[in-house]
Amino acid sequence: MRLSTFRHGALPWVPAVALALSACSPKTTAVMTAPAAPVATAAPSAAPAGPAFQIPVEYYTLPNGLRVVLSPDHTTPTATVAAYYAVGFRTEPRNRTGFAHLFEHLMFQGSQNLGKNEFIGLIQKNGGALNGSTRFDFTNYYEVVPAHKLETILWAEADRMRGLAINQSNLTNQQGVVKSEVRVNVLNQPYGSFPWIDMPMKANKNWNNAHNFYGDLKDLDAANLTDARSFFKTYYAPNNAVLAVVGDFEPAEARAWVLKYYGTIPSAPQPPKPDLTEPRQEQEQRFSQDDKLATKPALAFAYHMPDRNTPEYYALILLDQILLQGNDSRLYQALVQQRGYSDGVSGGINADLGNQFNYNGPMLWMGSLIYDPSVQADSVVRVLDREINRLAQNGIDQATLDLAMVKIRSAFYDQVSGSDNFGRADLLAAFALFDNDPTRINRLESEFRKVTPELMQRTIKEYLRPGNRTIITVNPLAKG
Repeated sequence: MRLSTFRHGALPWVPAVALALSACSPKTTAVMTAPAAPVATAAPSAAPAGPAFQIPVEYYTLPNGLRVVLSPDHTTPTATVAAYYAVGFRTEPRNRTGFAHLFEHLMFQGSQNLGKNEFIGLIQKNGGALNGSTRFDFTNYYEVVPAHKLETILWAEADRMRGLAINQSNLTNQQGVVKSEVRVNVLNQPYGSFPWIDMPMKANKNWNNAHNFYGDLKDLDAANLTDARSFFKTYYAPNNAVLAVVGDFEPAEARAWVLKYYGTIPSAPQPPKPDLTEPRQEQEQRFSQDDKLATKPALAFAYHMPDRNTPEYYALILLDQILLQGNDSRLYQALVQQRGYSDGVSGGINADLGNQFNYNGPMLWMGSLIYDPSVQADSVVRVLDREINRLAQNGIDQATLDLAMVKIRSAFYDQVSGSDNFGRADLLAAFALFDNDPTRINRLESEFRKVTPELMQRTIKEYLRPGNRTIITVNPLAKG
């Protein structure tokens, strides 16, 4: 997301949806973990199968609860280490909005054996790149280094998990940094919080899903040393984390290093998971907000998603391809090419904050555009309704479904074949963290192929109905 101080080049699963990682932009006797049970899905479609592509996955759990995913890839002499902790915006305490992101900053302020900023220097001096981010359901940190430096990076990442340098000086300093980010990236930018912060706050009802996750300035000021130390001890424990290692390494050697550096880090009791449930939305919601820095009006729409991993979930991901992704999408053609309302329309599932897979709670399918001042907001909404209704009434033929599948496969292979291996590490870590089954990465394509035109039509009628929608419009107050 846009909470960044470090820069990187992460690959999104769908090209039009920026993965934009935040940050500062997540064996003595190893216990093998059983995969999750398969999800029931619709009947297979007639789409061509295409060549099989299997990603190697070795998955196990250390006695302290740390879940480890190893995926060797010898095509490039690099290694990627990704540490994912199951704490994000939805887990942070009430009256401490923005705390998950604030803590992500603290993770770069020193540990037991590395002083302030020495972690960053260690990676860069060894020819590597790094980043971290805070998302809805996790905070992650990753490093990409030359393969022969893998052990060094495993040691350094473990040093942070074992013991962080949490003191008043570091806390005060990073509170200032994060507040500066809020001012620069949100408060002093046109459309600064639109729609990536604004929409979840308007569309959702549950506080965990609907609060200002970037952080209110008063809440950021209120965070204290006791909060930080308690947060670290609880949520940065190995039994609340996944470690993914992808790249040019030998699994037996990597296992030995992981055990050596992580095996003795103590686990910690975990609090109950928060209830993230959202009520079914029956009536359309509309909101309008002024923007003193904006020169053109803007509109965002969002629909609540089906539950993750259901047949309808896969169907809506394909509908996203048809309606919103790419210049051939129905909404781009209707709003940009045919009517000239705008020069672009963007969005997706988990838009701006990740991808379709790396979340674990209620989610929105969202789109937005900045449009010409001569156009009325209702005209934009009518085009949106028209394109969705055309699909609902006329159905989706197999050729259209097959084309969406081609786009999905292309984007997927782009991500998991990236030279930095972060895209692969991200999916493996997310599936381990949320599903206890990183081998899901090898079944994604088959799940999409089970989607039929009939399932697509049922999904449109239930999830893309106006009653399931929230619309936000921006009134520009700046002079053009």
